[in-house]
Amino acid sequence: MNPEKKDRGLLKVDSNECKGCGLCIEACALHVIRMTERLNRYGYKTAEYVGCGCSGCGICYMACPEPGAITVYKLNKPPSTTAIPAANAASTQGATPCASN
Repeated sequence: MNPEKKDRGLLKVDSNECKGCGLCIEACALHVIRMTERLNRYGYKTAEYVGCGCSGCGICYMACPEPGAITVYKLNKPPSTTAIPAANAASTQGATPCASN
């Protein structure tokens, strides 16, 4: 992951809705989605946002066949020049939902 990429969007994956098909990972041109090793309550490995570099384009949302699994946010203000740590990536404060199942 290139720490120089600036976040223009934010991605949230609902691990209880994701079935681990990987279509969002293949669709993401910026490669900011990966498969986890953790299993959800249904026994599927799930996708997750790597924590920085999202453009908010929504292609992952469009590729996802599972309603409610992916929500994409467009950031309202320019992000800082540093990458968002993965622990803080789930915060949607200062973001506008642009694609959600």
